[in-house]
Amino acid sequence: MIKMALCTPLPGNVMDEIKKSCDVSICGELKHGKGNVTEEMTREECIGNEIIVLGDEIAGADTIHAWAEAGMRFIGVAKGTPVTVDFNAIQEAGLELSYTPGRNRVAVAEFTIGLMIAAARRIAAATVGLHQGEHLGEPMKDIYDVPEVKNVIWGPLDENHPFTDYGIGFEMYGKKLGIAGYGAIGREVAVRAEAFGMKILAYDPYLPADKIRADGAEPVDLDTMLTESDIISIHLPVLPSTKGIVNRDWFNKMKPTAYVVNTARAAVIDQRDFVEALQNGTIAGAAMDVYWKEPIPANHPFLKMRNVTLTPHMAGLTTDVDNWSGTMMGDEVLAYLNKEPRKYLWKIKK
Repeated sequence: MIKMALCTPLPGNVMDEIKKSCDVSICGELKHGKGNVTEEMTREECIGNEIIVLGDEIAGADTIHAWAEAGMRFIGVAKGTPVTVDFNAIQEAGLELSYTPGRNRVAVAEFTIGLMIAAARRIAAATVGLHQGEHLGEPMKDIYDVPEVKNVIWGPLDENHPFTDYGIGFEMYGKKLGIAGYGAIGREVAVRAEAFGMKILAYDPYLPADKIRADGAEPVDLDTMLTESDIISIHLPVLPSTKGIVNRDWFNKMKPTAYVVNTARAAVIDQRDFVEALQNGTIAGAAMDVYWKEPIPANHPFLKMRNVTLTPHMAGLTTDVDNWSGTMMGDEVLAYLNKEPRKYLWKIKK
């Protein structure tokens, strides 16, 4: 039997097939729980296995080399971007890396649309405000004893009204959505936004224009996306060529009424330039699910900005994602066992 170390869940039917050929050991976070595993623990638990499948576990160069020397012939990482492992070391060992591209594309896309709506309609700001006691009426002895009024309203529209404080927002219908990076997630966002009646301006110099047009989106250059979009949704990977690429130059070209939404990685945005653009009104607002340091520092300026909607890096996590990634990774393992070509192989992008 082939020895296999498994650190991430795979569907039951896939496991049944794998166990026909493999002696499977449960390791890493699948054994100890999320966030409870060090690289040293993962290295020791997985060493000596021919097949090693990771989830969020870290495996640096020394770990990869140790595994390869001990007989590893297959390594997989059930992530959309396998930044937790040293790819150079994997190549040096003469191996390929299986991963799960787009495993959470639907989860992130749906969440991104949610952030757009929350920011555009000031939903998050209003919710927080009410919970903090803003714009409330006097306490009632009996909350169920309400007057018979046909037109129930919040009160006179003055400087103390929530519409004045939070803003009334805008409709997504008829607006232009800029997609920066038309990959698996960017495309899912685009097709959902079209259902809201938005026009999609997609910027991705590495993707053929006809593939973008096939979805009803318009392929555009960077300047067109920046100057015409009402909302810009970031879907760029962190690469040497993209780190800090969203900077002052981008913000200065955008509409002063425009919003930036980021559910990708914070490192693609220049943090100082972004904070300044939001503080000085260069752009109208933002919605963020990712940060340069997580958890977000308690003194970060975002936390005091009414025009910024914040969530704690939760866009890609749903009860369904493990099944998507497990199915894809299971297919990779079965392809290896059956000596068939693997479908999801990581390649370094510039």
